[in-house]
Amino acid sequence: MVYHRWPSRQRWEAGGHMPSAEIWYGDLVRRFGAEIEKPMSKTRIAMNGAAGRMGKRIVALGMADDEIEVSAALEFSQHTDIGKDAGIVAGAEQLDVLVSDHLECEVDAVIDFSVPASSQSILETCLTAKLPLVVATTGLTAEQQQQIRESARTIPIVWAPNMSLAVNLTMNLAVTAARALKDYSGGVDVEIIERHHRFKEDAPSGTALKFGEQIAQEMGQTRHVHGRQGQPGQRPADEIGYHALRVADNPGEHTIIFGLMGETVEVTVRATNRDAYALGALQAAKFVARQNPGLYGMNDVLGLSVLE
Repeated sequence: MVYHRWPSRQRWEAGGHMPSAEIWYGDLVRRFGAEIEKPMSKTRIAMNGAAGRMGKRIVALGMADDEIEVSAALEFSQHTDIGKDAGIVAGAEQLDVLVSDHLECEVDAVIDFSVPASSQSILETCLTAKLPLVVATTGLTAEQQQQIRESARTIPIVWAPNMSLAVNLTMNLAVTAARALKDYSGGVDVEIIERHHRFKEDAPSGTALKFGEQIAQEMGQTRHVHGRQGQPGQRPADEIGYHALRVADNPGEHTIIFGLMGETVEVTVRATNRDAYALGALQAAKFVARQNPGLYGMNDVLGLSVLE
């Protein structure tokens, strides 16, 4: 006999407290023997921004993940999907979780893929409830970013502008290139081109800015220029240039150019759909739910380290 699921919590409502997984599992082992498999506990998540493009994919993929339980779906109070089933809104099957404007159930972690104002609000909610948080919202102000850093002293937070494995691996490759080229005698010009869908509201993307931040830490650039026009003069050696393209339904593409005299190095990563970001966010939720207070990145989640 093999048990893969615990009986539902509702069976215990009439009989008092539900026994812990450890106590229950030990009792099953004594009764039926060692062939019983200890079930894997699920990470209960709340999705903030559940009716957005990314939120829908995270809900749908979370429903298909045996290690995830989508317990709450959050949106702003005037959203037209408030009160609807989150699974149906996500284009999946019925979930029996309604889209709501407030969190009213127990969860193990919150994923925030929304807009800056909503991100700040859910951060305050998580601080009050001492809930682990995954922040994937971009376009945050300097003040909002500082609030995240300060909040990480109290709760565990995974904060990353991009949840994709490929993007984070590419960041490591870009840092490795920057480290190797920083002392190149002829000088190296760094430009970053990013493409996203027409609906994206911030530019350059948070991912592009993160690429630039990490490269500047290695190479020492102090100027970050967003596009050029007119007669800006010769290109200064201490700048990184950013160029944001907005085209149709492009889910995300980044090219980092290292320009040397006589040769060029380019590193490009592109997504073909949003699932890479959604799957990364779910992985981040599983990770952050087990952590102590602190600020974590996707390298921590994915077990990546900067290549030497």
